[in-house]
Formats: sequence, C-alpha cells, structure tokens
Amino acid sequence: MIDVEETISAIATAPGIGAIGVVRLSGADAVAVAEKIFDRPLTKISGGRFVFGHVKNFSGVVVDEAIALVMRAPKSYTREDVVELQCHGGSVALREVLRLTYQAGARPAERGEFTKRAFLNGRIDLTQAQAVLDVIQAKTSAALNVAQNQLAGKTSETVRQIRQALLNSAAHIEAAIDFPEDDIDAVILSEVDANIAAQIQKLNALLDNQSAGKILREGLETAIIGKPNVGKSSLLNFFAKAERAIVTDVPGTTRDQIEEFVSVGGIPLKIIDTAGIRNSSDAVEQIGIARAKDSAERAELILALFDGSRPLDDEDEEIFRMLTNRPALIVLTKTDLPPVTDAATLAKKIPAERVLELSLKSGAGTDELLTAIAQRVGKIDFDMSFVRDEREADLLRRAVNHLHAARQTVKLNIGLDFVSIDLHAALECLSELTGESVAEDVLNEIFSKFCIGK
Repeated sequence: MIDVEETISAIATAPGIGAIGVVRLSGADAVAVAEKIFDRPLTKISGGRFVFGHVKNFSGVVVDEAIALVMRAPKSYTREDVVELQCHGGSVALREVLRLTYQAGARPAERGEFTKRAFLNGRIDLTQAQAVLDVIQAKTSAALNVAQNQLAGKTSETVRQIRQALLNSAAHIEAAIDFPEDDIDAVILSEVDANIAAQIQKLNALLDNQSAGKILREGLETAIIGKPNVGKSSLLNFFAKAERAIVTDVPGTTRDQIEEFVSVGGIPLKIIDTAGIRNSSDAVEQIGIARAKDSAERAELILALFDGSRPLDDEDEEIFRMLTNRPALIVLTKTDLPPVTDAATLAKKIPAERVLELSLKSGAGTDELLTAIAQRVGKIDFDMSFVRDEREADLLRRAVNHLHAARQTVKLNIGLDFVSIDLHAALECLSELTGESVAEDVLNEIFSKFCIGK
C-alpha cells in the first residue's frame, strides 16, 4: 500500500511543447516543499489562491517564472494539500522544476497515484476512479458524456441502491436468526425473496450494458476488407475526413494496417484499413495480407467491399468464405462507373446480408452506410449505468449467482443461516466493485493503467 503521508510530485500535463506545463504536488508537506523552490511565501496562503513568482534552484538561479496554485485539504482532488506550479510548457524547464521538487523533499508519483489517493481518502469510489481514465481516453463526445456520468457517480449510485436493498433483506434474515423464538413470518420471507429477485434483475440490466460500455470505451473494432483497388483506403479517408491512406490505381499500395478512430452517431469505431486480399509473390505484401485476414477474424464488424465495375473472381470468392458466420456489411463500391457486378449478384453470394451500394466519388450511399453501421451497433442509451470492464462484469455475475443461490435456499427452506451466507457473499462482490473491499494487488493493477501525474 502506498504511503499517503509522503508528498508526491509529477508533471501533470502531456509531453511536448505547449503554452503551459504543470508540476503537481500532493501530500501533507506539499506547500512546504513548493515554498522551498518558489520565491514567494506559500505557507500562509489559503486554499484556492494563485501566486505569481519564480521557481529557483538551491543556488538562487531562476529556472522559470510560474504561477503557484495552492489547494488546501480536504478541498482538493486528492483531499490532501495540493500545489500546482504552472510553468512554461517546455519539456526542459518542466523536468528541471520536477527535479527541484524531489530535492526539496517530494518523491516521484507512481502511475495514477493522485487518483489513487483520491480513492483512498474517500473522495471517489473505485468505479469513479476508473471513470477518470475513461474521461481522459474518451474518443467521442458521447463516450465523454458517459465517462462524465460515471465520474459523477451514476454507476456507483446504482450499485449503492442495490447494496442497500440487499442489506435490508440481510437485516431481516439476521434478526430472525438472532431471535429464533420469534418465528419469521412467511410474508416477510416472501418479501425478502421478491426483493432479491428484483436486485438480480437490476444487476442483469447492468451486465446487459457490458458490450455497449466496451464499445464506448475502446471503439468497435471494424475491419475494411476486399481485393486491391476496391476503395478500402478511400473509405477510411471518408470516415477520417482526412487523407489518412494513400489512394492510387496501383494494386497493393496498402501493405500494412492503418487504424483510425472515428465517430458514427457518437459511437466510436476503430476503423482498420487492411491490405488488399489477393494472390501475391511479394513477401512484404504477403505479410500485410495475412494481417488483413487476422483483422477480419478478430473484428467485431467487417465492411466487405466489392468493386461493381469489375467481375467477381476467385479472390472475391475467398473473401466470401472469410465472411461465413461473421458480422459483416456487404458494400458494392464504384457505383458511379458502368456496372459489371450488381447488388443482386452479390446478394446471391451472401443471401442473409443486405447489399449497400456506394460511390465515394459522388457521395451516393454514404448516409445509408452510416445508418447501417449504427443499426448494427444497436441503440445505446448514453444515460445508462455501464459496466466498465471484465473485472466489474465478473463481480456482478458472481453477485447474481450468490443471489440465485439465496433464492434457492429460501425455496427449499434449508435454513436462514445459508440465506444469510449467500446474501453476504453477494454484498462482498458489490463492495469489491466499488472498492470498499478490494485487494491491494487489484488496486495496483487498476491504477497502473493511468499516466503518471493523474
């Protein structure tokens, strides 16, 4: 466990050149440490005050001019005393200021340690702490909105309400165990059973949102596949609204994968432009083709492109075989050119799939393609509580299993002690989800995914 008594320091802004760079300190001695390298007094400054001055080394030489922002516990991000030294954004100056904070008594912050302290000091729970990372990494405005809801405690409140309802049932059961001379009323036992059933339903609703939460956080992995020169790179550029991929008439231009995050109706897609699938003797192109096939195997959605200005051939037939039992949208491209292959011909190859007709040159069919992608993803209620990852989903599934066991025990009239055991096992799972009861190695794993300085 980290020592929250120590004062920590880190650069809190992204690497690179910018107008402002921030060195953040947190801990009981944060103000005293900052004052050792700042040429203005800070110890008596009240929280929320800015002070202009200069950062100096221990020989009195000015390193940078800066603004010191002092935040007093508990009214800070970590609920500790916090000082932010807002310097110029040059990397050399920032590193020098950071080095001086170490000389003055701070130690380097670990990954995510500022947020970890906010969690350990009770400012946020574990679901909110993880939402901080989602806010930073949000790839669309919708994903950001969901992350902000989670940071504000939307999922936490849902889980808290479920826990409270289960605690009420546990209290009824334990009262009956403690006072066996007072037989528990059958009506009360029936109410306990109904309450457990209702909480199972709510937990299952959270689990139903797991895939939507993953899509919003990581993006729907979407592979564009097809023969060379069917319009894959042009389609990527259309999604990206920029010339991300080289477009030429020369087959085999794309030899490696190009990835781009785009937003379709607020839903982030991780678009992968792959090498054209064909028979090739070029060793480098063969590697790209193998990666294209691997992407198609992994993808959560495939956009399979077929050139309407050319006849189907054996290479197209290979692509059809790759689409067997895979989530795909079939796209007939270059419809602005004289048709050689039409939608009806493609539809016979993949009878269950709708064929979308597209001309990226004229823009015809682009709206229909975006609509079809959104329909494949399904409607996502951005105001819902979301399960963030497999760890949370596993805890919820375990809680549901314990609650089913409790209902079965009630039904079989095995004994109230066993009902209580199952209820408390479910409550322990929910406590681990919010961080009220969680192993240190789990915390370390979660916060190791954060950047240093957050």
